Amino acid sequence: MNEQQQQHQQHTTTATSTATSTATRQNSAVTVLGLGPMGQAMTRALLAAGHPVTVWNRTASRADGVVADGAALAATPGEAVEASDLVLLSLTDYPAMYDVLDGATASLAGRTLVNLSSDTPDRTREAAAWAAGHGAAFLTGGVMVPAPMVGTEAGFVYYSGPAEVLESHRAPLALLGTLKHLGEDPGLAQMMYQAQLAVFLTTLSALMHATAMLGTAGMKAAETLPELLSFTDSISAILRANEETPGAALDAGEHPGALSTVTMMGATSDHIVETSASIGLDLALPLAVQAHYRRAIENGHGGDNWTRIIDSIRKAG
Repeated sequence: MNEQQQQHQQHTTTATSTATSTATRQNSAVTVLGLGPMGQAMTRALLAAGHPVTVWNRTASRADGVVADGAALAATPGEAVEASDLVLLSLTDYPAMYDVLDGATASLAGRTLVNLSSDTPDRTREAAAWAAGHGAAFLTGGVMVPAPMVGTEAGFVYYSGPAEVLESHRAPLALLGTLKHLGEDPGLAQMMYQAQLAVFLTTLSALMHATAMLGTAGMKAAETLPELLSFTDSISAILRANEETPGAALDAGEHPGALSTVTMMGATSDHIVETSASIGLDLALPLAVQAHYRRAIENGHGGDNWTRIIDSIRKAG
């Protein structure tokens, strides 16, 4: 065999090895612990892409649907963990992870745990240290879409933890939604998850408050809710139309008063409280909003931009 033939054979062998390695990663086994709606959606997205998936759930009957779709049901969490190098957890919270894996810690070494459950940033950091103590790599994940959107183009997931660990499992994890890595700190993904949900849950409460308000005037939710939702969709455009791009100004500690001052927005919050009180609605939400503006005014910032309310939010009490 001449030198040219040897080089060609070496290139062919290398290319074949790389292709085999890529195919292995793309079709690698995955374990899913927890089969609520989110865990079931993840399992189906992985199965659809050709990944062998082993599942476990405390109530075994919840696995019936995904087993019918091709998943393998493990009898115990330990058996499920041992089936795959990549283990996804979709549980109620982080304490549930310890409950589920308490009898399987001997099987964790060399595996990657990706906890996609909701909890606090501090608990995710504690969990990462716990996993490391058992020889496992750990990623925190925050799935920012409901179960029906998992695996669709609209799906996206925040991750934090070692970048190289995320990259080594990119192929299966990308099937759940677009990957957004925030950094090495295990708490970052959970912090972003909670921040996004703070906006989401507050908006939902505001929508229900507004719907109740309009209902007292005889207006039906079927008519008013679309109008309210349309307004929430336009908030970003309203800020841009007012030439307000508060992110950079907030970072710089600047709150230039222009179209939307603390005093003006505070007066609006007063009117919302008064209207809500006059028609007998719960005042918890409007009073909380009003308090932000009143504190800013009391601190002498009435002429500043509405973003000044962040001061009292940052320094509660």
